[in-house]
Amino acid sequence: MNALTLPDVASQNTLQALPLNWVGMCGIALPVFINGQKNTATADAGVSLDDGEARGIHMSRLYLALEVLDSQPLNPPLLKEILQQFLDSHDDLSICAYLRLHTQVMLKRPALVSPLSGWKSYPVCIDASLKNGMFHVELNVEVNYSSTCPCSAALARQLIQQQFIEDFANRALLHADVLSWLGSSEGIVATPHSQRSTAHLKVALNVDTEELPINLMIDTAESALGTAVQTAVKRADEQAFALANGQNLMFCEDAARRLNGALKTLQDVKSFHLKVVHAESLHSHDAVAESRWDGDV
Repeated sequence: MNALTLPDVASQNTLQALPLNWVGMCGIALPVFINGQKNTATADAGVSLDDGEARGIHMSRLYLALEVLDSQPLNPPLLKEILQQFLDSHDDLSICAYLRLHTQVMLKRPALVSPLSGWKSYPVCIDASLKNGMFHVELNVEVNYSSTCPCSAALARQLIQQQFIEDFANRALLHADVLSWLGSSEGIVATPHSQRSTAHLKVALNVDTEELPINLMIDTAESALGTAVQTAVKRADEQAFALANGQNLMFCEDAARRLNGALKTLQDVKSFHLKVVHAESLHSHDAVAESRWDGDV
């Protein structure tokens, strides 16, 4: 018996001729190598379907082109190579290729004072495209930090001043008494409110960038903010964190402006869009600020 030829309905012309911007697969599970670490990731891979008469693309070819991520460090040249392979395998169908990778980057962070350390996870999304010969890469990184409200801090200080007047009016000020009062709950009657906040950073990289500056982006953002969330801590670290919050009072506008200036110092970045979200502890809604930079244009 002769082997049967497997049917290929995708080779048949469609009933409605129409080019499509993106056709492919989403949520492909695969590993990626970042900073020498093997991380789990998911990929969205696709190409444009510019032949309006074609029924479909060759999805298996896209899938197989991703196998190289299992053995090579992730960087812009590798992304461009994969995208070019997408197009080479669809030279009669597509002129644009797309790849999006979702992963988590793990970085070990030291405590502020003690010798403790712990791991922090940073969500990362990498968007790459090859359109009409133009290669484009964007990095999306999330950084968590603490933000203490300047208004709340000022109001708390005022209440402490009022309490001081009530407790020490018409009496001699003795150093020991004031020192004891400052360390008591009767004296420090109010504290400012803080919230866990998130910076969403999206940067477009220069076309000649050889590496993905993920760590540098994270380090730069955390340094600019001054109050990155901690991992393992002792009381001395918690006290140092309270000091850092007190010295870095921030509205969401302040955080956005700090990050804007910090990201502009990164040489591989040609433009960016950032968004900060302060998950208010006073309100049931969030405080949000956004900023864009399109380079020196």
